[in-house]
Amino acid sequence: MLYRTYADYFREKFGSRIQKLSVDGGFSCPNRDGSVGSGGCTFCRNEAFNPSYCRRVDTITAQLDEGIAFHRHRYRKAPKYLAYFQAYSNTYAPVEVLRKRYEEALRHDGVIGIVVGTRPDCIDEAKLDLLEELAERYYVAVEYGIESCYDHTLQAINRGHDFVCTQHAVEMTARRGLAVGGHLIIGLPGESRDDIVNETTLLNALPLTSVKFHQLQILKDTEMERQYADENFRASLMQLTLEEYVALVCDMLERLRPDMVVERVAGEVPPRYQACPERSFRRADGRLMRNEELPTLVDAELQRRGSQQGSRYKKQTP
Repeated sequence: MLYRTYADYFREKFGSRIQKLSVDGGFSCPNRDGSVGSGGCTFCRNEAFNPSYCRRVDTITAQLDEGIAFHRHRYRKAPKYLAYFQAYSNTYAPVEVLRKRYEEALRHDGVIGIVVGTRPDCIDEAKLDLLEELAERYYVAVEYGIESCYDHTLQAINRGHDFVCTQHAVEMTARRGLAVGGHLIIGLPGESRDDIVNETTLLNALPLTSVKFHQLQILKDTEMERQYADENFRASLMQLTLEEYVALVCDMLERLRPDMVVERVAGEVPPRYQACPERSFRRADGRLMRNEELPTLVDAELQRRGSQQGSRYKKQTP
């Protein structure tokens, strides 16, 4: 690949393939329970991104057991696993609760670390103390939902925090020596192609280990689905073809810091959750394009350009 993939990163770090296993730790979100806001982010329907084995009615241990069985049946066997606390905000609880749930996952045979997905406004020094302590014995990464680097967009999607909050959380976490990931949604309301490409410069300035790029997907039973009925709202959204999306991702990768790991270049949810199937990426024969097919297309486009990750990166001066 002409960009630094997650698989490459783990092979460099551990010498073998690593499989992430999604876990629902039973956490909530301050943007749903009234602490920060209510209703959640306008795009969010969390269960759309959870695999079938990830159910909060099961213990964390049971979820990991089922996840390992699922991946052994469907994919190549991985010798080591990371428990990925994915659903909702996985630092949104008292430290003693976090410790209990993280340590349950880490006691599982074959699990060598955790990846904790959360919001930038759900971290503090006490929680980082816990994560830093666990990192003395295990691999620990924190993955923040950045979504956008623009405050006007964050406000429009009811995110409940600003970009300064994101910067502060990433910097705090990186100072502890923890791996830090960031998730960015491509195509949020009101953002232009130039806006999105320029976000790469803002991401480069953060001490991020890795980044995920996901295209905007409008899901059933969300506020964004209701907004989509309005013609003006629809006009605020970019409608990217598959080829245009691949070209946009390549434009971003060319400007991305060469050392940053690219976890994903696109996202995927089951068709039953899709409110606007006409916005889905499709092959030439009309069939839906699967998420795992996008990296090959991105790599082929970089090769066609004679380019690679970081080829247009400009180091920023303080």
